[in-house]
Amino acid sequence: MHSILKGALTAGAAMAVMAQPLYAKDITVAPGEDAQERLQEALILAEPGDAVVLGEGRFDLTDGLSLDIDNVTVRGAGPGKSVLSFKGQQGAGEGLLVTSDNVVLRDFAVEDTRGDGIKSKGADNIVYYNVRVEWTGGPKETNGAYGIYPVESENVLIDRAVTKGASDAGIYVGQSRNIIVRGSVAMYNVAGIEIENSYDADVHSNVAMLNTGGVLVFDLPNLPQQGGRNVRVFKNVVMMNDTPNFAPKGNIVASVPAGTGVMVMANSNVEIFDNVLRDNATSNIIITGYRFPLEDENYQPTPQKVRISGNEHGRAGYNPGYRGLDQAAAAMGGSIPPILWDGSGEDIASSDAVPVLTLGLAAPDAPLEQAKPDVVTLEGDAAPVLPVITLPAAMEAAIK
Repeated sequence: MHSILKGALTAGAAMAVMAQPLYAKDITVAPGEDAQERLQEALILAEPGDAVVLGEGRFDLTDGLSLDIDNVTVRGAGPGKSVLSFKGQQGAGEGLLVTSDNVVLRDFAVEDTRGDGIKSKGADNIVYYNVRVEWTGGPKETNGAYGIYPVESENVLIDRAVTKGASDAGIYVGQSRNIIVRGSVAMYNVAGIEIENSYDADVHSNVAMLNTGGVLVFDLPNLPQQGGRNVRVFKNVVMMNDTPNFAPKGNIVASVPAGTGVMVMANSNVEIFDNVLRDNATSNIIITGYRFPLEDENYQPTPQKVRISGNEHGRAGYNPGYRGLDQAAAAMGGSIPPILWDGSGEDIASSDAVPVLTLGLAAPDAPLEQAKPDVVTLEGDAAPVLPVITLPAAMEAAIK
């Protein structure tokens, strides 16, 4: 029996080896003439296990790039050394589109795309590590919508990323599951970091500053995946988010008031704890329902089970961006409390040692003109209870 079992294990190991690429290799591409064609060719010809290596320098590109091969790494010499410049991009699409699984994107920069910076769609086990996406002309409505944009994916890791200038969200994860965003910096975007219609996310140890809004946790109607839930926002620095909103009209984030720290809209089971929150002119934390016309009967428009605890609050609410709240601020000595709740939803709890301003709008479709501002205490158990998000070991190993 022992010899039979040993033989079976040996055969299984051999099959596993055969399933791996035999000749994994580096495909090095240098900047220079015909960089567009040479780089796209490398992404097409790469085989599972290969690395497409970006040389040092600036790649002047005229069109978007795409990768649809599983188990490929795209690696540069660092985000300040290997730069994919799309300033001359002719189409309106993203800079780099990934539609394959087990991909690692690391150590390079993407600049000045006409559309999104880096987008991955349906790409499971996707890693963004030490990448920068930036619109170098500063905040403009004509900038691309999203900097880093994984969507419809399971197992997403964004680590040590930098995003600047996105006209929607610098780091956006949408309709995905099992997500970690950590150690990253988002500046001068409309939304710094956004988790939308997603399940099971840890957003921690990031800096979100000088955006319109720092960290947004949204759930929107009319999307294939709804019921956003189980999101932890912790140990971040969210400060000075005072950039005027430059999102195109009609975009949902065009309604985010400048001076928003952390906003939760229509999500369930969200924990906000151990963050440093200060110098956000509207509010350090906003909890709200979906306050727009609604036709999706399956959509839950109110926040549920939001727990706030252990946050360090600095100055906030001194120039609120909602209609009428400037009068409330004046009546309260020049500022409104650091936590703002529209009054909708259930099980909203806070143990932070700061007051909470409620607007008293239990129905999310009630107009702001009906608001009855009042300072309240959000009672209930605010202690974090959600589990730590873990990712496949291979994803963590890819950035060691």
